[in-house]
Amino acid sequence: RVARVARVNTMADAAAGGGKLAPKTTPGDYIKLIIGRPVVVKLNTGVQYHGVLACLDGYMNIALEQAEEYVDDQLKNKYADAFIRGNNVLFIRTK
Repeated sequence: RVARVARVNTMADAAAGGGKLAPKTTPGDYIKLIIGRPVVVKLNTGVQYHGVLACLDGYMNIALEQAEEYVDDQLKNKYADAFIRGNNVLFIRTK
């Protein structure tokens, strides 16, 4: 008896047109795309900051412009600029 072997797509197969692999994207690629866009930054404490992402470094330190601070989903303060230390950040998402 001859056992049938299922064909497995490899990167070589994909390169030859046998299948398509999605291009790799990294978190850094995502961050580059959202600089200058409105974002929500949630801290470990649950406090959220809404604003325009001005810059971000490798330690996840964040600078926001036109920032608004929300505690328990209620607006508490507005800031022209806000700087958030990266070790407090739970996540960043676009609005």
